[in-house]
Amino acid sequence: MSKSAPAFPVFPVTGRRVLVSGASRGLGRALAQAFAANGDRVAVHYGSRRDEAEATLAALAGDGHILVGADIADPAAAERLVDRVAEDLGGIDVLVNNAAVNTPHPPADTDYATWVTAWRDHTAVNLLGTANLSHLAATRMIAGGAGGRIVNIGSRGAFRGEPDHPAYGATKAAVHALGQSLAVALAPHGIAVASVAPGFIDTDRVSHRLTGPEGDAIRAQSPFGRVAAPAEIAAAVLWAASPDALWASGTILDLNGASYLRS
Repeated sequence: MSKSAPAFPVFPVTGRRVLVSGASRGLGRALAQAFAANGDRVAVHYGSRRDEAEATLAALAGDGHILVGADIADPAAAERLVDRVAEDLGGIDVLVNNAAVNTPHPPADTDYATWVTAWRDHTAVNLLGTANLSHLAATRMIAGGAGGRIVNIGSRGAFRGEPDHPAYGATKAAVHALGQSLAVALAPHGIAVASVAPGFIDTDRVSHRLTGPEGDAIRAQSPFGRVAAPAEIAAAVLWAASPDALWASGTILDLNGASYLRS
């Protein structure tokens, strides 16, 4: 006879308290919209783009959503962020770690000072910011006693490499590893942790690259002949944060339109 699973309160399908980091635009906005449309209350986090974050907030279905600004590279600011979200929403059920830095720094063409800065900034936000928010949110989830979900936004680049953005690829690989470690550590508390690894997404930040020959080459990476829409990635994240996805804890879900197949 198999050992029965520990009993936890039923994780809610809707009406959850959700923190989406880096939600001012692009994928973050699509994530916030997906959870709001599901009937959840969303904390829309931004680092510096308050105006765009306000536009995200205004576009969300339902009510009870909040706007929160913080530099998550600062551990103290990250702690204040989670404290405020938990206070204003009454707790945290879902954390989506979407905030990230991604600036070019090709090794052959980047001076050493710029290289050092790029690695510092990518690590501070992409890895340490993700780790700190995860710890802070998990602590709240454990105290609440009803389990929870953490979903990390990783990248296809963690596996195939990012020659012009090596710190981005490396920190996203670390985020994947972090998610798997947390999945094991937090499972006894009813908290599932998963990561997604998107390929190229058509967002405002990178839409200029989809014109001309470069755009043709990027679309040709997928046998579907296109890139992802933000809503497609958001739909997968919404599932990964759902009650039905408990057994997907520890997974890294490839969302790249068969543009990169890893063994």
